[in-house]
Amino acid sequence: MTVPFEFWLHHAIFYALLFLIHYVCGLLVIHRNFKVNYTRKINHFAFFFLPPLLSLAIEYTYSPATFFIDLICVFIFLTFFIEPLRNKVRVLSIMFCSFDRPEDRPFTLTWLYTQFIASYLVLIPLLVYFESHEMLPLVMIIIIANGVGDGLAEPVGIKFGKKKYTTYALFTQQKYVRSYMGSACVLISTVIAILAFHQFFNATQLVVALLVMPILITLAEAFSPHTWDSPLIYASGGVSLIGIFHYL
Repeated sequence: MTVPFEFWLHHAIFYALLFLIHYVCGLLVIHRNFKVNYTRKINHFAFFFLPPLLSLAIEYTYSPATFFIDLICVFIFLTFFIEPLRNKVRVLSIMFCSFDRPEDRPFTLTWLYTQFIASYLVLIPLLVYFESHEMLPLVMIIIIANGVGDGLAEPVGIKFGKKKYTTYALFTQQKYVRSYMGSACVLISTVIAILAFHQFFNATQLVVALLVMPILITLAEAFSPHTWDSPLIYASGGVSLIGIFHYL
């Protein structure tokens, strides 16, 4: 299957902007003492929301080929930041500072790689199922819950979260802190996302979705390993949507 020129143009601009944002954020961390917890989330929002914004100006036909290339591009992007490369290229070292939280070392890239792999392993069958059942737009509910809710959880929790709880992480015994205020961001974002797509639900489905999905997704985020929220958010949200439409 031929990949359209618009796809390559869209992605060239996207990754150029993504590199620029990482670089500027890295400079803020190094020279302005910005918290990496904040710049990391700026990167997070850029990764989630630049593609649809660019698609408003540069449209292309979505296909299995473009999805597969998307996956490859993500891993190539992360590979730029492996230690041998960033130690030789100052620009990459600066960019790495924009998401390298001290508490994540030495697992920063390991957790990002494994999270992306797990996320795609969850998303691919969900996308296939949703498309085959004419439910594809509903994938945006779980993407918004992750992109907005989880994106806001850490900075809001750092600024306003007084009550904390701990979670674990992969490959280490160290405990990490989350806040109830941050988790509330996930819950509220999920409610708003469901309401934004209310036209796809009948009355019963909408009520059940509003009662069940925000709680399930919030619990998935709360109990997921540190930095590993995305695959569990996608899984809990996707399975609950399938259950709601299958049984109601």
